[in-house]
Amino acid sequence: MKISNILVIVDPTATEHPAIDKAVRVATKCDSRIELLACETKQSRDVRHAARLASDDTTGCVVNLRAILEVLAEPIRLQGIDVSLETDTGDPLYRMLLERIRRGSADLVVKDTHHHSLLKRTFITNTDWYLIRGCPVPLLLTKARAWPQTPVVAAAIDPGHVYDRPLALDDQILAAARLLATSLGTSLQVLNAVLPLVMTEAAGGPLGIGGTLDVRAAVEACTLRRAELESLVAAYGVSTSNLHVRLGVPSEVLPELAQELSAAVLVMGAVSRSGLQRLFIGSTAEQVLESLPCDALVVKSPDFAASLPA
Repeated sequence: MKISNILVIVDPTATEHPAIDKAVRVATKCDSRIELLACETKQSRDVRHAARLASDDTTGCVVNLRAILEVLAEPIRLQGIDVSLETDTGDPLYRMLLERIRRGSADLVVKDTHHHSLLKRTFITNTDWYLIRGCPVPLLLTKARAWPQTPVVAAAIDPGHVYDRPLALDDQILAAARLLATSLGTSLQVLNAVLPLVMTEAAGGPLGIGGTLDVRAAVEACTLRRAELESLVAAYGVSTSNLHVRLGVPSEVLPELAQELSAAVLVMGAVSRSGLQRLFIGSTAEQVLESLPCDALVVKSPDFAASLPA
């Protein structure tokens, strides 16, 4: 995997752009070029209109997207990074973005997810979920918090494929996570949540709902999972001290581990189900993204693009 081209989706209503700052960090280390893309939509016009009404601003709602991008691009070019600009207009936003990504050559797409807009709201939009489900290249969803000088990069993998993920997906996750960690000058942490089948059956459902915990089965499951992890990550140069296996459901364990490790980015996988007109990553992964305290890099299996609906 190589990051030669980074596409940054710019929110023209935002006052801060952490996605750009983080894309620049990666581009500097990977010798990448950056493309800034801004789209004018009904929603962005509504946001500006509401903000102007709240501030008694009598100016119009028409903006020059190109001018906005030029201002953002100038300091990037001063760092010696090749930057190109693109604008588009239409609705819905997610469809424009996915079409642009699919016909382009980006190796990485970066977008602010929790962002500070002109209405001072922080949220995950429907557009974000469509990108998570349909973006065929790695997608970095960023939050407002800046990366430290040496950010912690973590990868969430599932060598036992308990959650029915493609066999090659863990390798894609590890390859992307190692590249990002190496680029940012940090080591890679690997995370895994273990929920033994015997525990699920005993509880009659999710962990902790009724039933009793079979301690021996839990210990054996964690030991087995760690051995599987060690075998899988050996090729990626991950130290065994950087493996973190914890008993519990992924939607709780992964955010907890990310918080404890002060992770800046969690790399995780998304899957598609053939035969469906909608691509999705499953409720577990979506719950993780909702509660994650850091940025998320979402990657897909190698055959993901082939499974996209026409």
